[in-house]
Amino acid sequence: MVHKLQDQITSTIPVSRIRCVASQVIACMPPNFLLLDLGMAISFATIAVPSLLNAKEGLSLDETQASWFGSLSYLTQPVGALLSGPIVDFCGRKRANFLVNIPHLVAWILLYFSWDLPSLFIANGLLGLGTGIMEAPINSYVGEISEPSVRGALCTLTQLFTSIGVFVMYFLGTVVDWRKAALISLVVPVSSMAFVFLVPETPVWLLSRGREKDALKSLCYLRGWTKPEDVKEEFDELVEYSKKLQKCVICDKIDDVTKSCEHYKMNSFKRSMYKFRYVMLCKETMRPLVLVMMYFLFYVMSGLAPIRPNMVNICGALGMAQDGKIVVLMVGIITFLTALIVVTLIKVVGKRKLAVSAMIGTAISCAALSAYARKNLADSVYSYDTNTFPTEKSYVPLVLFYMVATFTGLAVPWVLLGEVFPFRSRASAQGIAAASNYIFSFLAAKTFIDLEINLKLWGTFAVYSGCGFLGAIYLYFYLPETEGKTLQEIEDFYNEDKSKTFADDPFINFFKRIKRKKYSM
Repeated sequence: MVHKLQDQITSTIPVSRIRCVASQVIACMPPNFLLLDLGMAISFATIAVPSLLNAKEGLSLDETQASWFGSLSYLTQPVGALLSGPIVDFCGRKRANFLVNIPHLVAWILLYFSWDLPSLFIANGLLGLGTGIMEAPINSYVGEISEPSVRGALCTLTQLFTSIGVFVMYFLGTVVDWRKAALISLVVPVSSMAFVFLVPETPVWLLSRGREKDALKSLCYLRGWTKPEDVKEEFDELVEYSKKLQKCVICDKIDDVTKSCEHYKMNSFKRSMYKFRYVMLCKETMRPLVLVMMYFLFYVMSGLAPIRPNMVNICGALGMAQDGKIVVLMVGIITFLTALIVVTLIKVVGKRKLAVSAMIGTAISCAALSAYARKNLADSVYSYDTNTFPTEKSYVPLVLFYMVATFTGLAVPWVLLGEVFPFRSRASAQGIAAASNYIFSFLAAKTFIDLEINLKLWGTFAVYSGCGFLGAIYLYFYLPETEGKTLQEIEDFYNEDKSKTFADDPFINFFKRIKRKKYSM
């Protein structure tokens, strides 16, 4: 009798909020370690190029080779990003989080043992490939296991781990050579693979495969290791949502029930083409896809991405009052701190205001750097030639450069990537969006040397500033607020018949009302 009474009391006690959030944070550890590895991978060229550029012994790169080495990983990343969607859909979110570590395992080992330039370039290309493959598993998993109230913070937490990875690699660059840094980096993918065994598959993916018992067990884990009755309402909503996913995307009939569906009888190739048309080219996929790709374009062309591979030398060319390697380390610390701040800010101000403000701040900082370089640097200064660096040092470009790093760290394009796409196209759309980011990053990094040759450093930063201002205008008009909304609500927003051209903003709505009054008169 006493045991029954205790069971009844226990069943009525709700799971604490801390416990509920803690279970989701723990579940995010495999993708978080993937992002830690990703941050280290995208920063590796920054610590390797200064040692390899015109090295007197061992492996050595000339200016052209250094430019290619610094941007090569960006070139292979889109290939991995496009592959990541099919891998996630076929293997599941959890299993994919395990498998995508393999390219980086091979890359770090090959970098440590690289004996000539081809092996060095192949290893860096593998880093890019592995980085691209990681995108869909990370964003799909985090977006699908989290509650709307904490999704923004958890997605931002993943950005924090990327920042930690950047900082760790920059720190390693100050204490060990690039080979030992590659060897130490092996610890991260191994840890990520170990964490995968401790977390569940996402409930939505399990339901899409007809595994309701496993989906319920997974949801109980993700909501604080609780009982089925405590998650019944949320689980019923997920079941209802999964039933919609079972419908034929072309005619809305249930594939598993009505074998009479004419599209079910099509040959596989023709059916795949139809599915691509109605899943990937539908408005609830294309609208957010265009938005995220444009955000990535302006984010890349206005921040640190173009100068990351040659950052150490750029610091010297601008005449900063600190050693280039120390500046790079400080950029890593700033990136980490801003990512930490974003976790809190995103709940207070929302994603839209944060994204627009960060873009404006980056644009102003780049404009100030451009003005400083125009006034204080000779036309002969060239970042790939240390002999041209100014002898007089100043703290002004140092402060402005740290401002660029700060505002770049406050941007949230990767947070949006995890929540704006519908389930059917989520993995593939995330892969395409991530691929676009890497293509933009490759073009930005590869063209930096051309911009500097033709426009000097001041003109280069002026171009980046212009892209930042254009990006701020674009985001102000087209980026909606998604903080606190469920995945279904976001999907419904983009699926409305009325075209969602402009964001829901008081200033924009004021002019809409004036326009409506004008036409109603």
